[in-house]
Parts: sequence; structure tokens; C-alpha cells
Amino acid sequence: MKIIKADAAEFGEFFRNLRQRGSAFSPELLNAAVDIVRDVAVRGDEALFEYTKKFDKYELNADTVEVTAAERKSALAQVRSEDLAVIKLAAQRIEKYHKNQIIKGWLVNDEEGVELGQRILPLQRVGIYAPGGKAFYPSTLLMAAIPARIAGVEEIILVSPAKDGKLNPLIAAAAEEASVNRIFKVGGAQAIAALAYGTKTIPRVDKIVGPGNAYVAAAKKLVFGQVDIDMIAGPSEVVVIADKTAKVAYVAADMLAQAEHDEMAAAVLFTPDENLAREVSREVDKQLKALSRTKIIEKSLAKYGAIIVTASIEEAVELANLFAPEHLELMVENPANVLTKVRNAGSVFLGSFTPEALGDYLAGTNHILPTEGTARFSSPLGVYDFIKRMSVLSFSQKALGKLSKETAHFAQLEGLDAHANSVLVRLK
Repeated sequence: MKIIKADAAEFGEFFRNLRQRGSAFSPELLNAAVDIVRDVAVRGDEALFEYTKKFDKYELNADTVEVTAAERKSALAQVRSEDLAVIKLAAQRIEKYHKNQIIKGWLVNDEEGVELGQRILPLQRVGIYAPGGKAFYPSTLLMAAIPARIAGVEEIILVSPAKDGKLNPLIAAAAEEASVNRIFKVGGAQAIAALAYGTKTIPRVDKIVGPGNAYVAAAKKLVFGQVDIDMIAGPSEVVVIADKTAKVAYVAADMLAQAEHDEMAAAVLFTPDENLAREVSREVDKQLKALSRTKIIEKSLAKYGAIIVTASIEEAVELANLFAPEHLELMVENPANVLTKVRNAGSVFLGSFTPEALGDYLAGTNHILPTEGTARFSSPLGVYDFIKRMSVLSFSQKALGKLSKETAHFAQLEGLDAHANSVLVRLK
């Protein structure tokens, strides 16, 4: 891996490329997504089935698009007991963690005759996108559906491309554990459009969550406003901050784990220890030889991987905050102390025995995280993403009288006489 000093001109160029990777959709991709979304919005199922045949190479109709109870049962029967056990364990831990995120409504007596409050209501219907072809992630389905169920969402709908028209057994198992209500065998931008606008077979949802390919991300961006979305998921990334106490093998292993996602993934180490930097670089080369996805890892590390030598841990944290990574690992002597200086990160992993892979699967925290610097203003997916807040207010006649003149005054300042009158008429 390349080693760059933070004060070198080369670092500025690398950091700019790192922060801008994957941030823009190509005009061709966006135009293609626009055409698909518009077509499904207008023609509904007809367009949905045409695109499924074109892109996923299997045929569907109104009778076969939804996974039947028998199909779900058949898919579940194909799951090995040891695989089902680990899915169940992950589901239990995810549920336990996310139950701490439940938010309750409130109502207070602000003053005599005045009650002000807030109701917390779950969304009624949520759509989850789960890849199901060459790439399939039952863990992500658990991360999306379990918080929705805890929030009280009435209906959870899953869309997932079905290879050869058959539901992936591991997706079926995760859907069962997460209490998904309905499953449809569609994917791509066309599935996002179907969820956003509704068709004869697929009902319209209130929110769409879950990552997909570039076309799925573009479609989610296009339908936002018709429905809510969780985020626009970009390439995955990890930043490791390490000092001389860090285990070289652990640092290298975690960087390689991130790089194997795809060629756009980023793995960056910030350290003030030049000796550690050199050792990690050698260890990465050593461990890489034993891995299966070497071509993907090599491309990822060549473009978006680096070891950055900083003047101090403080500078490393400062640079990490600028990048606002999806995953941040703190392999330092006192990680809890360094954590107090971290402002921007999707999820933070403290110490040498908290690898990022734990967060992906069994820790219980959510791995649907903000990427591409969006941790500056957004958060991991959680129960709070599946609720809405409703303001509640109640005034007595006496309480209205206390604020009536000022309310009418403010309305008149804005030239809204009817607003002012709606208050003043109650005083007559």
C-alpha cells in the first residue's frame, strides 16, 4: 500500500479523490433511471414485468410476481440449520439493541389553559430493497426490517430480484426472522419506482430503505419526495486510526476486509507512527495472498487505499472528521478518550478487539450507515427512521385571549388579514 505523509502535496490530491469517489451519477445512468422510473409510474405492472425480463432474464406476471406462502416455505426448507441459527442470533441481537431507540410522545401543561405536545406514530407501510442475485445480503435485510417492526410499522414489504425467478433461501430466512409481510420478486430501478408510485400488484409505500446498485441509488434519489428514503448509499469505507500500541495484523486485516467489498471501497489508515505504517503495508501484502477476492482488493487499494502518516493522533482525528467515514476504527491506547474528539462517523469501533465485521453482522448495531461524507449530517438507520412526529396543541378561551392580539398583529405584518380575523373573531 502507498504511504503518504499528511503534509505532502500528494495527500491533498488523494484526499480530494477519496472524498469525491462515487459522489456523482453519470448523465447516462441518471437518464436511464429517469426513463425506467417514469415508465413504471405511467404503465405500472406492464413496464415492471418488461424490465424484469430485460434486465433479470425471467418472466413475471400478476400471478407470479409475489412470493407465495408455499414458495417462502420451500425456500426456508433449503436453509441449513447452522445458517439459520446464525441468522436468528443476529436478529436477536439487532432487536435487543434497537429496542433502546424507542421514542415516546409527550404532552405538557405549558401554562394555565395551554397544553402542548407531540405524538409519535409509526409509518404504515415501508418498502425494503434487498439485493438477491449474484450479491445477496440477509444481514442488511435484518438491519432494515427489525427496526421497522420495533417502531410499529403495520406492513413491511420486501422487493428483491429472484435469480431464475426463485427467492434466495437466505433472504427468505432473514425475511421470516424479521417478520416481513410480503415479498415481491423484482429488483432494480423498476422495483423502486413500483414501491414509490404503486402498481396493481405492488402497493405504494411511505418509505423505501435498503442499499442496491447504482441504478437503485439513482431511482431512490429520483422518487424522494413521492416517498421518503433512508439515504443514497455510496461505496463502503473504513478509516483506521492507530498508534504504536496497535496490532499490525489486526489493522491490515480490517483494511483488507473493507477493500473486498468492491473496486470503489476505501480503506485508509491514519497513524503518527512511521514504523507502524511500514509494517502494516507489508502485512497487507502478506495477508492478501491468502484471500479469494484478490483482484477486487488490489483495485480498491490501488485507487482508494492508503496509509497516511500524521503529525499526531489529534491530526488523524481532525482528518477523519473531515472525511466523515462510514466506519471508524480507533486502535489506540485510550480509544474512549479519542472518541470524545470524533464528530463525524457513521459507526465507531473502539479498541483492538472490535473489528468492523462485528458491526456488519452480530454486534447488534445497524450497518446501514451514511457514506461519502454524509455522516456530517446523517445517522445510522434506526427505529427513529420509521416514525413520524405530530404536533398537538390545545388552548382554552382564556389562554387564547392572552395571545390573541399579538397573534393577529403578526398575521397582519405578513398581510394575512384572514389569519388575524380567525383569532379576533373568537374574542367577540
